[in-house]
Amino acid sequence: MENAINNISVVGLGKLGLCLASVLAERGFNVKGIDLDRAKVRAVNSGRSPIYEPGLENLIRKNRKRLIATSSYKTGIAGTDATFVVVPTPSQKDGGFSLEFVKQAIEGIGRCLRDKEGYHLVVITSTVGPGSMDNVVKPLLESISGRKCGKDLGLCYNPEFIALGDVIRGLLRPDFILIGESDPRAGDLLSSIHKRVCLNNPPIERMEFVNAELAKIAINSFITMKISFANTLAEICEKLPNGDVDKVTRAIGRDRRIGPAYLRGALGYGGPCFPRDNVAFEHYAKIVGAQAILASATHEVNRLQVRRIIRLAQENGLRPGMRVGILGLAYKPDTNVVEDSQSLELAASLADEGYSVNVFDPAAMSSTKKVMGDRVKYASTALELVKTSDYIILATPWKEFAKLPANAFSGKHVLDCWRLLPPQIQEVSLYSAVGRNRGSPAT
Repeated sequence: MENAINNISVVGLGKLGLCLASVLAERGFNVKGIDLDRAKVRAVNSGRSPIYEPGLENLIRKNRKRLIATSSYKTGIAGTDATFVVVPTPSQKDGGFSLEFVKQAIEGIGRCLRDKEGYHLVVITSTVGPGSMDNVVKPLLESISGRKCGKDLGLCYNPEFIALGDVIRGLLRPDFILIGESDPRAGDLLSSIHKRVCLNNPPIERMEFVNAELAKIAINSFITMKISFANTLAEICEKLPNGDVDKVTRAIGRDRRIGPAYLRGALGYGGPCFPRDNVAFEHYAKIVGAQAILASATHEVNRLQVRRIIRLAQENGLRPGMRVGILGLAYKPDTNVVEDSQSLELAASLADEGYSVNVFDPAAMSSTKKVMGDRVKYASTALELVKTSDYIILATPWKEFAKLPANAFSGKHVLDCWRLLPPQIQEVSLYSAVGRNRGSPAT
């Protein structure tokens, strides 16, 4: 059975779903992508990527014979042996995840499975809260399909741990694979798919649904705690003579109990996963009567970061009437996503305080305009922004910003949130950095 799955369908061709479908095709599977957005379907079938992600369009174009898209569940499920569900699970007001789109996908899949012969594996990749698979997804799938898990139907929860801008590599070389399984047969089949896809032979953790569901949001909540801790260290270093957060985090990251990942004092975390997963962790803890003080404190620290950066800028030369330039708007480099971006919040807050704000991002200008409208001005290039600004804040660490000509910064105030700019720019500008006391020499 392990060698039987060669044909896979993927429901949802968004930022993760389309990458997953393309990687599966790249690794030799025949893949049918299902999405109700006909524009996405047309783009994929013509060899184009409807979303921004480095390397994705090349994979789509390269694997056109093995990757096709459709808006029909019947067409998409037919002839496949496994279906991955990668649809949105929006956050609700209470912090939990909505299963609206997951249920719609399960209903579509279930109807197709009623008339399909043979065993079929259904994999939920969308992030769901503890209890969702056992209490909602499994009963719904069994009811509509007329099948029972463990007999002619397999069901797994298999969330991914990837970062936008690095999704392709993350799918091919993950740190580990997390599987919640309805039964060993389903887990075996999904494991065999990952062993064929992954290039680095990662460990595979298999467990019950509820433990996998908790593990997913717990990992992201723990990472946000590390980020907020690093930002707290940065604030302390800014107030200590010769304080330098990079030296502190480099030292504590050497301890194998801590590790260096995500220990970089800068702006707070953002994007479509970290903020909501941390809030969800607190929400689901409260549901079962457990405390989640750490998650609450992490969220509060993150919420204060933009105000801290503005205060730091004002302590280091920002004055009313200055033209402020924000370099970087996406929540991280190599993506156009501005969801919960602290860079974008920084630009908005400065504009609200009456500053003339000019912005630039290599990929997120269109996304920013949809949110900010005419509240800010838009530079056509990073160099134009530097030349037309009195005070420059490097907010998102795109590598190309470090390659800007030093003379463009001459005599200008600069606040480097990520300590990215090279010494030649630091030397000619009125330079300051997040996490570093002004008396501390550049490293």
